[in-house]
Amino acid sequence: MKKKLLQLFIVPMIILGIGSCSDKGGGDEANLVITLNPPAGSTQPAVPQIDFPLTVSITSTMPPQGVTIDVKAAPDGSTTNFFTDSKSSTSANNNFTITGTPTGVVCVTTVTVTSKTKATNTITLSYRYTRKP
Repeated sequence: MKKKLLQLFIVPMIILGIGSCSDKGGGDEANLVITLNPPAGSTQPAVPQIDFPLTVSITSTMPPQGVTIDVKAAPDGSTTNFFTDSKSSTSANNNFTITGTPTGVVCVTTVTVTSKTKATNTITLSYRYTRKP
């Protein structure tokens, strides 16, 4: 009788205990840390160039499946983007070239980096710049 009780209670507990130890993936992933060049939070001086380079550097540990980097640029105060680009990456340094910038308008570039392993691991940074006529 004791053996039957033992089997009824202990064996399922062991099985459930083993099942609860499985790794769901991304649980221990480090929070993303990125730097931008031009720097996040900055307002760049107006320049008369057509193309505006941007480097997105992942300075934290890269998630196992990499990241998705979304770059958007719009006139300050507008929700209409004149530039959008998105790329998947497993590289620490990622280069973009912002094109189509209107002249004489302060523009905001917004960069969002999201882990492909853990979708809640995301970071968004931005900076401002102006294209001189």
